Amino acid sequence: MSPDPEEGLTQEQAHQREQAGWANTPVESPTKSVGEIVRANVCTFFNFIFIVLACLLITVGSFDDMLFLLIAAANTGIGIIQQLRSKATIDKLNLLSAPRAKVVREGNLISIPSAHLVRDDVAEFTSGDQIPADATVLSGSAQVNEALITGEADAIEKGAGDTLLSGSFVVAGKCRARLDKVGADSYAARLTLEAKKNVTAGKSEMMASLDKLIRVIGILLIPVGVALFIKEFYFLELGARQAVVSTVAALIGMIPEGLYLLTSVALAVSLVRLAQGKVLAQDMSCIETLARVDVLCVDKTGTITEPHMEVSETVLLDEEEYPEEAVTSALNAFYKCMEAENDTARAMKERFHGVSPWHAARTIPFTSATKWSAAVFPGHGAYVVGAPEFVMGARYADLKELAEPYSAKGYRVLLAAEYDGVPDQRGLDPARVRPMALVLLSNRIRANAPKTFHYFAQQGVTVKVISGDNPVTVSEVARQAGIEGADKYIDAATLRTDAELERAAGKYVVFGRVTPGQKRKLVRALQKQGHTVAMTGDGVNDVLALKDADCGIAMASGAEAACRAAQLVLLNSDFGAMPKVVAEGRRVINNIQRAAALFLVKNIFSFCLAIISLFATFPYPVTPLQLSLLSAITIGIPSFFLALEPNYSLVRGKFLGNVFRQALPGGITDLVIILGIELFYLVFGFTEADLSTMSAILLLFIGLLVLYQVCKPFDWKRRVLWGTMAGCASVIVLFYGDRFGLTELTLQPLLILILFMCLAQPLMHLVLQCFEKGAALLRAGRRVRRR
Repeated sequence: MSPDPEEGLTQEQAHQREQAGWANTPVESPTKSVGEIVRANVCTFFNFIFIVLACLLITVGSFDDMLFLLIAAANTGIGIIQQLRSKATIDKLNLLSAPRAKVVREGNLISIPSAHLVRDDVAEFTSGDQIPADATVLSGSAQVNEALITGEADAIEKGAGDTLLSGSFVVAGKCRARLDKVGADSYAARLTLEAKKNVTAGKSEMMASLDKLIRVIGILLIPVGVALFIKEFYFLELGARQAVVSTVAALIGMIPEGLYLLTSVALAVSLVRLAQGKVLAQDMSCIETLARVDVLCVDKTGTITEPHMEVSETVLLDEEEYPEEAVTSALNAFYKCMEAENDTARAMKERFHGVSPWHAARTIPFTSATKWSAAVFPGHGAYVVGAPEFVMGARYADLKELAEPYSAKGYRVLLAAEYDGVPDQRGLDPARVRPMALVLLSNRIRANAPKTFHYFAQQGVTVKVISGDNPVTVSEVARQAGIEGADKYIDAATLRTDAELERAAGKYVVFGRVTPGQKRKLVRALQKQGHTVAMTGDGVNDVLALKDADCGIAMASGAEAACRAAQLVLLNSDFGAMPKVVAEGRRVINNIQRAAALFLVKNIFSFCLAIISLFATFPYPVTPLQLSLLSAITIGIPSFFLALEPNYSLVRGKFLGNVFRQALPGGITDLVIILGIELFYLVFGFTEADLSTMSAILLLFIGLLVLYQVCKPFDWKRRVLWGTMAGCASVIVLFYGDRFGLTELTLQPLLILILFMCLAQPLMHLVLQCFEKGAALLRAGRRVRRR
């Protein structure tokens, strides 16, 4: 049906459509369901491998070696509980921040959640609104940007009969439209469903790296396990029980059983922490991005300053021709017919709200591209209000000396002018502009802005101010807010080419008179220069830049389209929360990298030893039970605490590269020491029980050395952690060793054990030095290549 745009549907008609399944229900939930969380944690490849290995141990009667199964179950339980907790918190925030839409029902304009819209509803859209469903314009007109859907950045004029695509957003104007395709039928929903088919889409570099690592390990496990069992059973003739135990031990050592879980839990906890600070993360990968941010782009209004603006003064330019009464009358009429679509317009409407008998025959709304708005009043003329440089064009020099001193004081300066003729939205003829008055607007700098920007300066994050205001005004506001380099400003209107803009991106701190397209290009230019860019904004002119930034951060009080395009939404619209947001990203990723290094030490050692064992005559030296002890003391328990510690340094480099650089020295030390023990076993003829005991104690000792390196720099908490783990290891070895397959050593094996324990620390130190020198040479090589 085609309802009257003034009446819309009745409540009964809307209810019937909702019951029939014609509601605008989202095609995907922002969080996983309870069932999906449980399945994702229980039905994993490695859990399946653990069950198979446990069945093999049951078959040969080696029940003591099944401790790893209890650890895997505990890990799974912890993962489910943490992710359910995260889901509950995020669901509450999503409910509070759910998108809403203005809809006409029974002649009344009401606001309802977008999910409750139904087919044939008449919705009203104004500047900043995101289109929630495919629709057809019934009345009014609007300029719509479809860049988020089609990639086309230019605003498109939409009038009666034109189609609006879901996911696009209104730049200017106002219209009422009938919703034709809602929910899964809409254009944006179909794109979303198509994107979901690509399981790697949207995954962060860290999670994608972990997926790749686990796939590689999964592929290698089965052939290595089969080959190792054949070697132990047929060639070494150790018997079925010993062959199974050795094979299971080798495979368990190769599995990073807690690494993926630790990462998921740490990210889930991070989401909860952000949510408790009233920050909604709409994309989990943005947490990793936050840790790597080294450039923060901010807008002036709503970010550095309070969002509310007020008119401070009106400066008359020609009191004889345009006295104060005439200017006030014109502006009263102007803002009577003009929609208050942004903070500036709202401030002007609040100041010029007097009754006016004038009626507008035509209005041209403000856009960030033109930076002016206009209205035509039959019998009274046409009037333009906007940025002086854009209204006056080539004649701006006539006003420059008068306007710029106000800009230098931090005022936003608007020019009110009469226009001889009918304004054309494609551009004004400067010769027809007759200046009437300058209107000075101001908004206060946020109280916490200087402290916030000082924090970013300390953390090595460069701040760039990108604004549509006069660059002189923005520079002064940035200076008052304590932004370093605020005196380095440029008028983006003078940047004619992309090459000029790219050069300016690295040179200047403040960019004024920036169009939405230029904001997007500046973000891309900074990314091209190797920076990880976060962008904050609250207006419709920020949407494209928010979407293209590595991490888009929107103020909840801003335009709906900005909130939907951003990855993070500050629900309190408080820019002062940004230090905590960035610090949280750094904390979680740094700690995941540190804990991941602990896991991979064991995996590197086990994998290399398993491969070598295939071609050597010695047996696999440790049992699954001993590896479970090693994992708990030197990996599992420490990583849990380390993953929750403060750690706010900037994250650089690739995740796997960083982790392997930290893990390889420990893994190589493990391998060399255990191979040395194996050689002594072959030469001196120790028993297999002696070999197993010596190997387990050495691995435990080296694991504590690795933990010592990972805990640096030490504070009291890390000292307590390391001391506790070292104490637990000593107590278990000395008093409860028999429960973990450790036997009492005779003098000769004991002396050899002490010798290798003495060699372990110097060997690890030597390997660490080699790696540090290698890294230094690589850095020097990169610097030479850049030159």
